[in-house]
Amino acid sequence: MISSARYRFLMAMVLLVYLMGLFVTLFENDSAQFAVMAMRMVQENDFINLLKGPNDYLDKPHMHYWLAALSFKLFGIHDWAYRLPGLLATLLAAYSCFGLGKHLYNRDIGKFSALIFMTAQTIMLSVIDVRTDAVLTGFTIFSIWQLVIYIDNNQLKNILMGALGAGLAFSTKGQIALVVIGICILCHMAYTRRWKQFLSWKVLFALLVFILTITPMLYAYYLQFDLHPEKVIRGRNHRSGVFFILWEQSFERMSGEGIGKNSSDYFFFFHTFLWVFLPWTVLALVAYWWRLKAFLKLKFVYNARYEFLTLGGITLIFFIISFAQFKLPHYMNIMMPLYAILTASYVHSLHKFTKEKAIKGLLGIQYFILSLVFIFSLLVCFYVFEFEHWYSYVVLIGLLIVIGFFCLKQAPYYMKLITLSVYSSLLLNAVLNSHFYPSLLEYQGGSAMAKKVKQNNIDVSNIYKFSKNHSWALDFYNRKPVEITTLGELASKKDVWVYVSNTELDELKAANFDWDEQITVDQFRITRLQLKFLNPATRHRKLNKMHLVHLY
Repeated sequence: MISSARYRFLMAMVLLVYLMGLFVTLFENDSAQFAVMAMRMVQENDFINLLKGPNDYLDKPHMHYWLAALSFKLFGIHDWAYRLPGLLATLLAAYSCFGLGKHLYNRDIGKFSALIFMTAQTIMLSVIDVRTDAVLTGFTIFSIWQLVIYIDNNQLKNILMGALGAGLAFSTKGQIALVVIGICILCHMAYTRRWKQFLSWKVLFALLVFILTITPMLYAYYLQFDLHPEKVIRGRNHRSGVFFILWEQSFERMSGEGIGKNSSDYFFFFHTFLWVFLPWTVLALVAYWWRLKAFLKLKFVYNARYEFLTLGGITLIFFIISFAQFKLPHYMNIMMPLYAILTASYVHSLHKFTKEKAIKGLLGIQYFILSLVFIFSLLVCFYVFEFEHWYSYVVLIGLLIVIGFFCLKQAPYYMKLITLSVYSSLLLNAVLNSHFYPSLLEYQGGSAMAKKVKQNNIDVSNIYKFSKNHSWALDFYNRKPVEITTLGELASKKDVWVYVSNTELDELKAANFDWDEQITVDQFRITRLQLKFLNPATRHRKLNKMHLVHLY
């Protein structure tokens, strides 16, 4: 379907774009927050207690933070070291997409599944803005892959590897991992009628592996919470960490209890999907409809040409998470491998059965998506954040020439469909990772202030704040969380620096504090972009300021 040389070249380009984002400044809130939490594990030599600022952190298990802390131990405390486990987990997910696609269909679909997965927009974003979902997705699809092979081939090693993957996924984000794995496996077993595979003695060994895998995480929860009933978490004492992660967590997510509600829109994940799976969104929607029609026509009677794992998994998981009262776009990342395999199988069928009319129609849509990416890239580079160096123009023009060459080159339509879709993702994310994000992050107050601290040789142990607002980026790049104090305590301190917002600066003035030095940087919540901020003419209206003042 696609030559090995072309496939290797496209994969190399994808990895290059990933590497471009590896060294970019960490984003607030989640990436910088999680990096600080892992950093404290290393600095305080405490790998049991998860702390979010001064507070105990109950929400998520430890695996993501342990992996980041291990990376810090091996390579030092750097932003790229924090991102490294997420990148490796993404590569594991891609390899698992290849393995599962190959097992369910053939090698070509496996290769194409991995390529689609790695170029989906939300996956590209997850490697630079690393949250727990990158690690979760890798371990989850690995587990599904191995368990499916066990169901079909009855090999002990596969169910043990599947149990290991499930345990690691559960130790990363809790019950959602088991829900996704369980739904996918049940769909596969129901369609293939291979229920007897889970009536085997091998299942007992798999359960043992799963329990052993999650034991470190459960023990850490036990030490931090169960042994300390006096701790008040979300207004309640006597919180059992073990009971929370084994039972309460998902119910709180679904109801919004404890963490709050941010969306009751049952179509949130549908309109979110329209951008998170770009540039493959239209292909995926058509593939879903095509597969659903096929199963309705077959009345869900088993046919060896088809698999129900992806369609059933996507449908049921999508339905369940749509009822959650707390929703974020990256919650869909765990489903991206399923969409990738489903889409790859559809495109392969178009090629196999020579449906040129359908391929031409879809190719026209992909040309349109590429044109939108082209316009967006030019706007970013020549208007939103204008290039400052001549070599930036050379790189962009070179990339556009390569893409233009493949647009004009004579090739089979299905090959153009694949290649142009990949190039849409590469162009967009090369511009984002190498130019847009670095320019945007200059307006992130915490990381910008950390540069000023370093330039002025300010002692980081002498920096305070009296706000309850978090300062994750400043904490991480200072390699030390900012000390929290009060206005009353500040009155007795001399020769200290205070990190404040505009409002807090006014509070200092009202309290008759004097300072002899003041460093000011721009501040904007970069993960919540607005058109007025992106417009250089109106950007200043959306900016706030952060200040570092020296009390003498």
